[in-house]
Amino acid sequence: MKTLGLFLLLTVSLMAQVEFNDYFEPRTLRIDYFHSGSASTESYSMDELRQEPYWGGSHRNLIDKFEYGNYMVMIFDSASNKLIYSRGYSTLFSEWQTTAEAKKTTKTFSETVTLPFPKKTIRAEFYSRDKAGKFKKGFEYYVNPSNYFISPEVHRKCNSFEVLKSGDPEKKVDLVIIPDGYTKEEMEKFRLDCKKFAGYLFNSSPYKENKDKFNVWGVEAFSEESGTDIPPQNIWKKTALNTTFFTFDLERYLMTSDNKSLRDIAANVPYDQIYILVNTNLYGGGAIYNHYSVCVNNNKFEEYIFTHEFGHGFAGLGDEYYTSDVAYENFYPEGVEPWEPNLTTLVHFESKWKNMVAQNVPVPTPMDKNYEKTVGVFEGGGYVAKGVYRPRMDCTMKSISVNNFCPVCRDAIEKMISFYSE
Repeated sequence: MKTLGLFLLLTVSLMAQVEFNDYFEPRTLRIDYFHSGSASTESYSMDELRQEPYWGGSHRNLIDKFEYGNYMVMIFDSASNKLIYSRGYSTLFSEWQTTAEAKKTTKTFSETVTLPFPKKTIRAEFYSRDKAGKFKKGFEYYVNPSNYFISPEVHRKCNSFEVLKSGDPEKKVDLVIIPDGYTKEEMEKFRLDCKKFAGYLFNSSPYKENKDKFNVWGVEAFSEESGTDIPPQNIWKKTALNTTFFTFDLERYLMTSDNKSLRDIAANVPYDQIYILVNTNLYGGGAIYNHYSVCVNNNKFEEYIFTHEFGHGFAGLGDEYYTSDVAYENFYPEGVEPWEPNLTTLVHFESKWKNMVAQNVPVPTPMDKNYEKTVGVFEGGGYVAKGVYRPRMDCTMKSISVNNFCPVCRDAIEKMISFYSE
């Protein structure tokens, strides 16, 4: 089985720049597929291909250089075998695999990868990260762009609007905000919420210093009913995206498995990142790297939730807390370095923030007030108290705090902003 590990970065460093116009058109090829399995098994199978009218991504940075996520899609020009596009990402399926339920049964999740629309036949290779942290190839699929079964329909045509317009999508981070649980009569409220929540994002560093590198869009996808599902209370709402609290039976984990509806609605605008805004006053949310982010719209902690979750969805940041209940089991295996830039098991600390730790700072770093604002290596993070370390005693990725990203998280966010906006 073909293995993808550190050689990816070496390969990318030796490759010439991929010229967008040589291989792509400024539209999107959307590949919908099914991801099935259990805690110890997985399989891929195709669903359908879509052509979408916009491409929101960079025309310059087409090859992934971060190696974040539990999965990687690599796109090759079929004739020359040249790597022309790649992206790391995670999904709800990868999280579900670490739950107790996954040890007892098999499930199937709908997933999507997007890429600029190819001019010639391409080969899409799908990789999954194994227990040792290495990418292994699990599936491949050839796409001929002239295939008449590639649907050009916009399945959910909705009105869209600009919340913030800073420039051409190819040179900006394009964030689309999609409503769930807002009725047609509440669309004006949604517009105001988009403006409010975009303001929240740019209250925090390093977003505030890079506001001119973002476009923010809103899509008016209304629901039949207000609110969202709360299964233990027998509350079920007819909403556009079918979001629900108690995802994986966690009270405040607010997510959706309705991937196709989400992607159909997002297709109304060019986008790099999807944010779902749910019409409820309960505390909750969630986010998965390069998949989507979720936040509630009417809670006293809403600003924190919005920025914290976008740290996951956009920059691949890991949770630095370790005292809250989670459904995951052995989320960060012993002896494996986490891929998240702000967590380490010290297995390969030189690949993380070691260069940001001063020589006089002990590793691991004591939980002492003398090191309160210091970049160090503090034990506790990634949902466990022992064996996983974070960069600072406190951070927006650890506690309910606004504008409190540590230097390591800020650096990771800034690098991702540059990647999409160069």
